[in-house]
Order: sequence, then C-alpha cells, then structure tokens
Amino acid sequence: QLQLVESGGGLVQPGGSLRLSCAASGFTSDYYAIGWFRQAPGKEREGVSCLSTADGTIYYANSVKGRFTISKDRAKNTVYLQMNSLKPEDTAVYYCAADYLPSVVGFCRRRSGSGSWGQGTQVTVSS
Repeated sequence: QLQLVESGGGLVQPGGSLRLSCAASGFTSDYYAIGWFRQAPGKEREGVSCLSTADGTIYYANSVKGRFTISKDRAKNTVYLQMNSLKPEDTAVYYCAADYLPSVVGFCRRRSGSGSWGQGTQVTVSS
C-alpha cells in the first residue's frame, strides 16, 4: 500500500504563504490519483486539490482556485501544495491521500475515506 507523509504546516498570518509536501512511497502502479484534503473543526472534510499521475489532470476546489497550486516532483515522488494568500478559513488539518482511481474529480470530491492517507499537518492562519 501507499505510504504518505505530510510536512510543511505551521502558523501563518492572513495573506501569507505555506508549502506543504507529501512524500509518497510503496506504489504498485504508476497511475493513481493523489491530492490534498482538509478538515477544520466542526466542518466536513473537503477535497482541496488533487491530480492524476496518469494524465496530469488537476482539480481545485472553488474556494482555493487562484490561490493554491498543486504540483508533483516525479523524481522525488513528492506532491506539493503551494498555498498563497491564505485566509483564516483555510485553517485546518491538511491530509495527503491517494488511491488507484481513474477520475481525479471523483477522487477529490468523494466522501469516502478509502485509499491511503497521511498523518496530517496542521495549518493555522491567524493574525
């Protein structure tokens, strides 16, 4: 199974930036969906941004479009989430997740917690 380890979270002021990293290992296929989910206190978990390694298709939640950028370093098997113009409502635990699914939209918008998940990294946006 996939092993995912997140890093890069922390405390940042509104308008600031952070870059999250997800180091992935244990692949049994070169083709999978991988991305970032977040869960804030009292809120439902939501898909933030995901990509497909099969064709490079990328999905962003409407709430982060224009502010967040997902990317992947193929050589390092690491997925990044560059978060700019951070808002207090971005405060959450951010999780990296992956699964062998053909649809990146279906993966990122799913309610199921299936697949492989990292331990999470806390992002706090506060002045």
